[in-house]
Amino acid sequence: QVHLVESGGGSVQTGGSLRLSCAASGSIFSINVMGWYRQAPGKQRELVATITSSGVANYADSVKGRFTISRDNAKNTVYLQMNSLKPEDTAGYYCKAEGLTIVRSIYSQWGQGTQVTVSS
Repeated sequence: QVHLVESGGGSVQTGGSLRLSCAASGSIFSINVMGWYRQAPGKQRELVATITSSGVANYADSVKGRFTISRDNAKNTVYLQMNSLKPEDTAGYYCKAEGLTIVRSIYSQWGQGTQVTVSS
């Protein structure tokens, strides 16, 4: 099994910054893609950013230039640096990892989520 644990959420004012972390553990052979998604009340979960094992990043248009995704492959950890936060960034943020387990089965695992609240 693969487990993801997120941390770093909280409450900030408009223009503030937060850094989210997500550590993966368990029966991991590889983590091909790690990413962050968010879900606001009454809305569907949406992609925020993803990053491959080679460091290729992809961002939602709404966060380009403000958020930066990075990963430490040695620690099986992905980060999301969020700057210039806006009230519309308020949501539960969820980490996701996809790869192979040690028995070479495919996994796609979600974390439990961490709340980000931006006040105006």
